[in-house]
Amino acid sequence: MTPEDFAALLTPEGRALLDSLRDYDPGRELAVATRLRRDHPAPLVSAALGQARLRQRAVAKFGAEDAFRMYFTPGGAEMATRASVAAYRAGRLAALGVRSVADLCCGIGGDALALARRGIRVLAVDRDPLTAAVARANAAALGLADLVEVREEDVTAVDTSGYDAVFADPARRGGRGRVFDPEAYSPPLSWAARAAAAAPCGAVKIAPGIPHEAVPAGAEAEWISDHGDVKEAVLWFGTAAADAGPGTGPAVRATLLPGPRTLRAAGPLPPPPVGPVGRYLYEPDGAVIRSHLVAEVAAQLGGRLIDPTIAYVTADELRATPYATAYEITDVLPFGLKPLKALLRERGVGTLTVKKRGSAIEPEELRRKVKPQGPNAATVFLTRVAGAPSMLIGAPADAP
Repeated sequence: MTPEDFAALLTPEGRALLDSLRDYDPGRELAVATRLRRDHPAPLVSAALGQARLRQRAVAKFGAEDAFRMYFTPGGAEMATRASVAAYRAGRLAALGVRSVADLCCGIGGDALALARRGIRVLAVDRDPLTAAVARANAAALGLADLVEVREEDVTAVDTSGYDAVFADPARRGGRGRVFDPEAYSPPLSWAARAAAAAPCGAVKIAPGIPHEAVPAGAEAEWISDHGDVKEAVLWFGTAAADAGPGTGPAVRATLLPGPRTLRAAGPLPPPPVGPVGRYLYEPDGAVIRSHLVAEVAAQLGGRLIDPTIAYVTADELRATPYATAYEITDVLPFGLKPLKALLRERGVGTLTVKKRGSAIEPEELRRKVKPQGPNAATVFLTRVAGAPSMLIGAPADAP
């Protein structure tokens, strides 16, 4: 889609065409396109059908109310911050007293919209003409144009000195796909971190798989999950005095959405003890694992690890925690398909949830080989216990 094609979607004819495609079936696209081309220019029909597909996919990230009013590019829809995460980050900035933000590498404007909805004035910058046009249209579509100024410009040339905060979201995809080296981001992480650190308050969105040793000195690293799925990591600058957590450990936190519920490093804790599998097994949230805060969860639960290299916590008592999911364990077996198949058949297990950590077996492969049948359900953990490949069988437990 060219900027000219996109501009046509903003005309009354383009908007009406898009509205008519809200509930269209992509499986019937050829027939729909043939019908629409009788009354509309072919380029406009193609642009509208592409936009309609993107809107339908964006519902999962932005919700139907916003997604069907917004505009997207294929890359922008994929890389944009999930609305719940953007709203959380905007809320944190607002709580820090931020009233203006320079949003660098703004993409289609997901973060800028969340900031504006908090009453924060935003300068949104992206060097791609089409992406900038889409961000501008989204601010207008959601009634936030008075608070969001969009510029088509190279972010490295932007003067951010007049803003309370800088937020940067460097591109983490290149011509060959996802980029894993932070210095291969566009712009590089080192530049984005300097830009954020130079402001009174700053944040840089990064990939959640970033190694801890790549976190710049002086930054607070936060890993964020939404409904159990780790979505991103953020480096914060200038927040320590206003938002200090307990303890004297490294500036690391895990935040779980919805909530938010935030777990901070509680100081330099020793590694959790390792011991036998107890009655309950706790699976820490992915943000807790990524932030290396499993020891904090184990301490809260009075638990221990089942293996020094595996992030499963076990305990003999059931305790409530938002930072891990609890399972009651009924069986601990050495790994083997035959004994597992026999046990499942004996108990009439037809619904089998397979979880793995430290095992090379894929869940679908295991299900295919054991062929569960019956009215009952169970969860099997493929993991290691004290270094030995093992199977833990159980079911979710509701903590008091």
